[in-house]
Amino acid sequence: MKQRSDLRVALFFLIPNFVGFSVFMLGPVMFSLGASFTNWNLVKSVPFRFVGLENFGTLFQSQDFWLYSINTLYFMLGMPVAIAGSLFLAVLLSQRLRGVVLYRTLFYLPSFTAGVALLILWKALYNPSFGPINELLNVLLEPVRAFADAVSAAALLRERGPFGWIAASGDALPFLAGLAEAQPPEWLASTRNLFALRPNAVGVDAAQWGLGARDAIIFMGVWTAVGGGNMLLYLAGISNIAPELYEAAEIDGAGRWAKFRHVTWPQLAPTTFFIVIMSFIAGLQGGFEQARVMTLGGPAGTTTTLAYYIYIKAFEEFQIGYASAVAWVLFSIVFAITLVNWRFGSRYVNY
Repeated sequence: MKQRSDLRVALFFLIPNFVGFSVFMLGPVMFSLGASFTNWNLVKSVPFRFVGLENFGTLFQSQDFWLYSINTLYFMLGMPVAIAGSLFLAVLLSQRLRGVVLYRTLFYLPSFTAGVALLILWKALYNPSFGPINELLNVLLEPVRAFADAVSAAALLRERGPFGWIAASGDALPFLAGLAEAQPPEWLASTRNLFALRPNAVGVDAAQWGLGARDAIIFMGVWTAVGGGNMLLYLAGISNIAPELYEAAEIDGAGRWAKFRHVTWPQLAPTTFFIVIMSFIAGLQGGFEQARVMTLGGPAGTTTTLAYYIYIKAFEEFQIGYASAVAWVLFSIVFAITLVNWRFGSRYVNY
């Protein structure tokens, strides 16, 4: 009788949470699943009807879907760098340093300021005309340009001397001319990227090689993520490592790198596994805020991710049914990758 009474009391306190979950989470999710099989459009001239798998067929035949999927994966290239940076900072800040609490606070500050204000600030920093980043790059490029001009001028004289070998080379002068005319990237206004991906079609174009909007957002994301929550997770993991393990390693004559490789890194395997899983999920679902605030998905759609694509289709073009189909495809991708990580990644984790 007492157990039944306790169960009733527990259920009574759980009812508000269950109702909130049903109304604001489960209900909309199931509603979107149903909508994905319809042509629901907020434009009144379009009659509502059940279309089955038509939205999914249209989706997989759409070039935009594949382009924006590539964009989403491209933005995830900064994830390994961010995780490695978080681990590096955590190891440093776990040492007994003077003012270590202050350092931890400073590195975590970008996480406090994350949001629209931070994105607007970075948009100004990336301004190709007066942004501080390009101003600094111009200062750094000035000696390179001066050197290239001097060497090119000497080579054109075709005189024997320290630069005479350049005059005989057909490839050296164009290269030096390129250095002399080197300019900082246009960042958010450029479609260039490190893999020379074409902006309007799936493929590669050598003319697109360089630094552009996608790379700018990756650099910003790494800067924001390195000192964020992942750093705190690593700090917590390091603090839970038994000191006896380090003492045993020191007795065996292990140095700093050996202790990190054979003690710290293996003990942090569960933390790293969790961080990788959550980073994959966040990466596949991310990119909306950056695209909406900084680029509006441009230039030429190069910063439009699947999350922002769903927003465009649902709230700008009012194609609720199609947007719901994209959302469920994205959910399926996230779910599949998470299962693969859990299936194979957990083998290398020592719990």
